[in-house]
Amino acid sequence: MTDFYNLGDLIDHAADMDKTALIDLKDSETPREYSFQNINDAANAVARGLTARGFQRGDRIAILSANRMEFMAAYFGTMKAGMVSVPVNFKFPHETIEFILRDANIKFVFTDAEQAPKIPTSYETVDFDDADVFTAFCDPGPFDTVRPDSGAVAMFLYTSGSTGRPKGVPLTHAGHLWVVEQRIAKRPTPDHRLIVAAPLYHMNALAIFKVAMAAHLSVVLLPQFSAPAYIKAVETYKVTWLTSVAAMMAMVAREKDLLARTDLSSVRIIRMGSAPVSQQLVDDLRAILPNAEITNGYGTTEAGPVVYGPHPDGVPQPDISIGYPLSATSARLVDGDNLDADHGVLHCKNPSVTPGYHKMPEKTAEAMTADGWYITGDVMRRDEHGFHYFVGRTDDMFNCGGENIYPSDVEKMLERHAGIEQACVVPVPDDIKGFKPIAFVVPRDGASLTEDVVKQFALENGPAYQHPRTVTLMDSLPLTGTNKVDRKRLMDSVLDT
Repeated sequence: MTDFYNLGDLIDHAADMDKTALIDLKDSETPREYSFQNINDAANAVARGLTARGFQRGDRIAILSANRMEFMAAYFGTMKAGMVSVPVNFKFPHETIEFILRDANIKFVFTDAEQAPKIPTSYETVDFDDADVFTAFCDPGPFDTVRPDSGAVAMFLYTSGSTGRPKGVPLTHAGHLWVVEQRIAKRPTPDHRLIVAAPLYHMNALAIFKVAMAAHLSVVLLPQFSAPAYIKAVETYKVTWLTSVAAMMAMVAREKDLLARTDLSSVRIIRMGSAPVSQQLVDDLRAILPNAEITNGYGTTEAGPVVYGPHPDGVPQPDISIGYPLSATSARLVDGDNLDADHGVLHCKNPSVTPGYHKMPEKTAEAMTADGWYITGDVMRRDEHGFHYFVGRTDDMFNCGGENIYPSDVEKMLERHAGIEQACVVPVPDDIKGFKPIAFVVPRDGASLTEDVVKQFALENGPAYQHPRTVTLMDSLPLTGTNKVDRKRLMDSVLDT
């Protein structure tokens, strides 16, 4: 156990406070480097600034900004002061951003120059890029971190809203301190340097940044993801630990010319999460970085990023498995009345599970069992060793002529083709079948791929009802604001034609 009690105060002050905590590549030509002492001082200055302006414990403070040091100072400082940090996806439409600010009853907004115009004028803001204003807001000096009450909320994260308005997910200090403790229980070696390029308004990046602070590791932070910038930063700063989602690493793997002239020998760990990983992608990464350990993680906004871990008997984790349940009381597969199925919907129960959706009791009742299990909506299967594998989302599944199809099943099958780098399968309405699958495919460099070749491969390697009725070849797949494949955009592109 650690002595941490506030999610905003994760730095071990007994460790070397002069060690580099963050290399901020907001401007890659003039990188900014910060020590642990710098980060701590900046968070204290934010906490003091908020307090001096009369904000109270429990008040909700939003952050609408690209990745940068000031984002993390605002995030940690808000929670240190006993207030609730609400990072907001700035890629949402303006009306969705306004809805979130109103729904969360936001009292104050931290922003940057690019995102500031998206904030209604009725909100008090401070712009990170206005150096004079931000400096005047901050109040340098010591700050006594607030000790939260039992069950106190530390942050709100809003879901993507792909099936409607985003849902506010309150997350507690105690629950996410438990997450940090689980992830640093096996203490990483202190020389690790991580790279973070996923957006900090998302659980993936926020969680790994907190782990780095608690384990006293250094972070290289990109303002946003681009494969060339990511690769260059790994070489320049001798990154040892890659953090990402699968779509990001697939784009990295396509940069073959750049990779061929880049030294990535420093990399020892590749960790992906937040989306399924294909065997083809694992094989590609293993060829690029043969000495790196590749792990595939799983988490949700509602249940946190710690559900699975290594096998208790030391059985190696299969490449595309998401791991072994931490304990019998943390994850179960449910199929109807069977609460211990080999194939079913994943239910999670752990200290980091949300207490319920903000102002949505009906949605909370749908997503939570009476005894505290969160119903993820993710369908998993369990192998003979107890490892779990992602099958698909219950809300992605569609019926084609009486047969249930999970898009990720078809995608995995297509990605076994040697000429296919990535695939995304979506349903479109059909007068006879109800729905039928269509595929968007990214060919591997140099592959001779046609629509007919892909269809024939699907018919030879899967059930006939799964084969995509049309195949569109693309240079790359579009991504959402959280760097996942944007299925809705692809589906809309077909429905609009």
